[in-house]
Amino acid sequence: MDINWLGHSCFLIKGKGKAIITDPCHPDTGYRLAGPKADIVTVSHFHPGHSYIEGVANGPKPIVSPGEYEIGGTFITGVAVFHDNEKGALRGKNTIHVIEMDDITLCHLGDLGHPLGPQLVEELGDIDILFLPVGEVSTISVETAVEVVRQLAPPIVIPMHYKTEAFAGELSPVDKFLDKMRIREPEAKPSLSVTSSTLPGSTQVVVLTPA
Repeated sequence: MDINWLGHSCFLIKGKGKAIITDPCHPDTGYRLAGPKADIVTVSHFHPGHSYIEGVANGPKPIVSPGEYEIGGTFITGVAVFHDNEKGALRGKNTIHVIEMDDITLCHLGDLGHPLGPQLVEELGDIDILFLPVGEVSTISVETAVEVVRQLAPPIVIPMHYKTEAFAGELSPVDKFLDKMRIREPEAKPSLSVTSSTLPGSTQVVVLTPA
């Protein structure tokens, strides 16, 4: 499996049989997708920075609401949560996507806006790769993000939804999260290649550079 960060909360995940784009971002965010091809596109919520489906080529199957889906041997579960800590009163709803492909379970939290309770942690189950929003402002705090890592204990954490030189909005940089995780001078990677047999034995934070 190959994972590339296209900016904001958007990733291109290429498995053996299918390619998935998560939360495609509008050019107004500062990131330009350049028409990546995918078989499936997931949308956590319908804000412009997360739902630019028309920017994805190849006529992908859209997954835009909670539920269980199976597409060509790839299983996706959409879990309904909220974009804020007031049960959606401030920013509305959000969907967490749990993706099972190539014997790896990935979890994209979208714009999660509140802590994970015990029931939700149990519902998400064992996660191998966690896509975690760490830029605060419109999602969970860095402290809550660190707690989510502790709760889910995934082998790999990939930060997303934070301030970069390209991003046009207001978010915190990734450094604050890395400091809380006690990670110093991380090496940013252009992409991540992983199989079920090469997952690390303890949690590692992988910082990707936007493609």
